[in-house]
Amino acid sequence: MSDVLEGPAGLVHRLAEAINAHDLEAMVACFAPDYRNETPVHPSRNFTGRDQVRRNWEQIFAFIPDLTAELVRLTVHDGVVWTEWEHRGTRRDGSPHLMRGVAIFGVRDSMAAWVRFYLEPVDEETIDVDAAVRRHIGAGEGATP
Repeated sequence: MSDVLEGPAGLVHRLAEAINAHDLEAMVACFAPDYRNETPVHPSRNFTGRDQVRRNWEQIFAFIPDLTAELVRLTVHDGVVWTEWEHRGTRRDGSPHLMRGVAIFGVRDSMAAWVRFYLEPVDEETIDVDAAVRRHIGAGEGATP
């Protein structure tokens, strides 16, 4: 195995290769049996176990047959891998699939033991930043502080 595929960063490179090859078995093998997925922005989506990883990715590969994953950035600090991703593809209904975000991996025995998952679908909405802030804080159009 080359140096780039060893250690905590190697896990993420193997994961990206498995995703791009649509190799479900290789992908699932990147995760520890007791893997914990935390999605802080959507806590009801948290789960434990690689069986759920398998169920999720079976659906993803089936419904986005040309899915590709780009590992945009990666850094390792104290054994934790910080990554930035872009996932692209076309859904079976012909609509585009585009997700971007960050995933932070805790690695044990060359497998993901836990992840804090911050990937989200890209919002193609065309409102500007001022309108987005007003919407987020519940202020109406033209509201002033």
